[in-house]
Amino acid sequence: MPINDSFHIYDTTLRDGAQQEGLNLSVHDKLTIARHLDDLGVGFIEGGWPGANPKDTEFFKLAQTELKLKNATFVAFGATRRPGVKAADDLLLRALQDSKAPVVTLVAKSHDRHVDLALKTHLDENLAMITDSIKFLKAGGQRVFLDAEHFFDGYLSNKAYALEVVKAAVEAGADVVALCDTNGGMLPDQLSNIVHEVLAASKARLGIHCHNDTGCAVANSLAAISAGVTHVQGTLNGYGERTGNADLVNIIANLELKKEQIVLPAGKLQEAFRISHAVAEITNVAPSARQPYVGTSAFAHKAGLHASAIKVDPMMYQHETPESVGNDMRMLVSEMAGRASIELKSVELGIDLGGDKDLIGRVVEKVKDLEGKGFTFEAADASFELLLRTEVLGKRPSFFTILDWQTTVHQDDSGEVTSKATVKINAKGETISAQGVGNGPVNAIDNALRSGLEKFYPELSKLELTDYKVRILEGRLGTGAVTRVLVETSDGNGEWSTIGVHENVIAASAMALDDAVTYGLLRQGRKPE
Repeated sequence: MPINDSFHIYDTTLRDGAQQEGLNLSVHDKLTIARHLDDLGVGFIEGGWPGANPKDTEFFKLAQTELKLKNATFVAFGATRRPGVKAADDLLLRALQDSKAPVVTLVAKSHDRHVDLALKTHLDENLAMITDSIKFLKAGGQRVFLDAEHFFDGYLSNKAYALEVVKAAVEAGADVVALCDTNGGMLPDQLSNIVHEVLAASKARLGIHCHNDTGCAVANSLAAISAGVTHVQGTLNGYGERTGNADLVNIIANLELKKEQIVLPAGKLQEAFRISHAVAEITNVAPSARQPYVGTSAFAHKAGLHASAIKVDPMMYQHETPESVGNDMRMLVSEMAGRASIELKSVELGIDLGGDKDLIGRVVEKVKDLEGKGFTFEAADASFELLLRTEVLGKRPSFFTILDWQTTVHQDDSGEVTSKATVKINAKGETISAQGVGNGPVNAIDNALRSGLEKFYPELSKLELTDYKVRILEGRLGTGAVTRVLVETSDGNGEWSTIGVHENVIAASAMALDDAVTYGLLRQGRKPE
C-alpha cells in the first residue's frame, strides 16, 4: 500500500507512455525509469502487461528480484477475461496473477458500441467479464483497479450502461474505477459535470485517466480531481500515443503548489526537474524546453523590461519559485541560473561546498560553459560529481591517463564484422598498451581500457557497460554533427551514468568511458593518484 492511500498518484509511463511513436524501451530502460519514478515518490508504477508480450513478461520476472521500491507500489496491467471463457482458464489473467504484482489494473469496455463492435459480445456478458475477472484476482490476494475505457464517450452514448460498468466493478471488489478519456476529446467543463453525476449515482472510488488530443489532458485531470476523484493517472513528461497522456509532473506541481494538496513524500517535488530530464535521456526523446515547470525555458527571462523587474523581485515575472521543482531561473543575457541546483545536488552527492559562493559560482560557470558545448548532467550524475570534485580539489580525481587510442572495424568476405581497439594508458607511473575486441568500436575500447588497467585495479573486472545512447545535438547538420553519448555502467552493486560530447562519436564515447571507469574506482574506495 502506498504512503498516502487517500489520494493516488498513478504513473503509467512504462505502459501507456511507451506507446508513443518513436519511443522504444528495453527491459533495462524500464527498470531504470521505474527507479526514477520511485525516487519522485509516485504512489503506483504501472509496469506493463505481463503475458501479452515477451518484453513485459521478462520485465515483471526481473522486477521481482531487481526492483526494490521505497515509495511506490508495483502494478500489472491487463484486460478482463475473454468472452465465453472462465476467468480461471484465461491465460492472460493467469499471467497477471503469476506476475506477483500486489496491484492489478484491468481495462474494461464501458462504451456500448465498443462492446458490440470490438469485443463482439453482449452487454451483459461484458459486465460478467468484469465481475468474474475482478473476483478471480481478488481471491488470489491482489488489489484490483479498473480502467473504464472510453468511459466519457460511452457515458454520452449510453449513460445507463456506463454506470452499470462502474457498479459491476465496485460490487465485484474493485478498489478504484478510473474513468478514461481514451480518445482525449473531452473539455474540462463537460468532463467535470460527468464526474459529478457519476459520484452522485454510485459509491465508487473514482480515478481519472486523460489523453491530450484537445490539449486539455492536465486541465481535465485537475477538473476531475476538483469534482471529487482521488486517483489520477498520467505519464512522466506527457509521453503517450498520438498527442500523449496527461503530464504527471504538471498535475503534481499544480496540486502541491496551487492547491496546497500534498501528494508526494516531503521534499520530492524538488526532484521533478532532475527526474524529468533523466528519464528524457533514457527514452532518447529530447525534452521540450517549453514544458511547464521543468522545461529549461520554464523560468527563463529575456533582457529588457523583465530583467529590470526581476532584479527587484524575481516573482514579478514568475508564477512560482523554480527551486520548488528543482529548476533554475535564467536570464538569457546576464544569466543568474544554477546556484540552487548546484547546492542541492552537491548535498545529495555528499560533497560539502560550505556555502563558498566563489566555488559555487565557478561550478555554475563551468556547467554553463559545458552545456553550451552540448553536455547535460541531468542523467549523468557520475560525470557531474567528477566535475564537482575537480572544482573543489582544484584538480580532477585521477587514477590513469588515456594517452592514445585507435579502433578498427572490419567486415570480411563472409559478412562477419569485428571491432578491435588499442589503448595506450599511463597509470601508477607506467605506460602500457592494451588491446580489446567487441561487438562495436565502443565496446572494444571499453574492453581494452579495463583489461589494461586490471593489472593495477583488479576490481575493474566487475564493471560492465549496461547501456549506451547517442544523440545528435539539434541545430547541427550532416555527418559532422556534434554527438552526445550517455554511458551507463554497473559494478553489480549499483549503476552510474557518464557523458561525453564530441564531433566524433567514438571520441565522445571514450570521454564517457574515461569518466565511467574513474567513477567506478572512486566507488570502490580507491584514492586518486
